[in-house]
Amino acid sequence: MRVLGLDIGSVRVGVAISDPSGTVATPRCVLDAKQLLRDPRELKAIVEEEGVELLVVGLPVTMAGEEGPQARSARVAGEALKEVLGLPVEYFDERLTTVAASSAMRSGGVRGRSQRGRLDAAAAAIMLQAYLDRRKARRSDGS
Repeated sequence: MRVLGLDIGSVRVGVAISDPSGTVATPRCVLDAKQLLRDPRELKAIVEEEGVELLVVGLPVTMAGEEGPQARSARVAGEALKEVLGLPVEYFDERLTTVAASSAMRSGGVRGRSQRGRLDAAAAAIMLQAYLDRRKARRSDGS
């Protein structure tokens, strides 16, 4: 099952996609957040082109695990995209994914402003990979 992961921010949306087996996540692209919510055609084209069956939206919860205004915004956006794309949507904790993505990019020699365009997609891939790993572990446990 091909899964699309979204890291929805106020300015940019990081997009990541799984391989057809739903095992490995890779960064796909970064979209303009305001444009996406006004006109999701670009995302819809990706969904159709890639045969996506599930949308996973990163939920920016607090370090205490609580949902604040950003998490509510992500849920509103996720529900709107669910309607437009006709896909099931799941939400997944995205705490510290941007920090992890930035650290990985720095380790790979990508620094500062060079990270900007790619950071959100990398964070989406980290979030999506964690989701895929957890889903696999639950299936192994029979949960």
